[in-house]
Amino acid sequence: MEEGFELPVVYKGDEISFPGRLLNYGYSYKIELEIFGTMLLFEPDEQRNFRALIAPEEMNKHKEITVDLLEAIVNSLDELLK
Repeated sequence: MEEGFELPVVYKGDEISFPGRLLNYGYSYKIELEIFGTMLLFEPDEQRNFRALIAPEEMNKHKEITVDLLEAIVNSLDELLK
């Protein structure tokens, strides 16, 4: 089952909302977010910390997706899901 939601993220003093879906994979899950028109996956690692799955060339292609933005998204996910 895939569930849609909006993830509010505070980034550079502004609140931005990104549409997302929870994707179930057996005993695990991933979160798919649409960030400025680009679909990114986030998954929990072994310590239950979230990591973004994005290739460096994708980050170079989409300059609006920065490490700081990804960290803000991970912080929002942590607040909601831990």
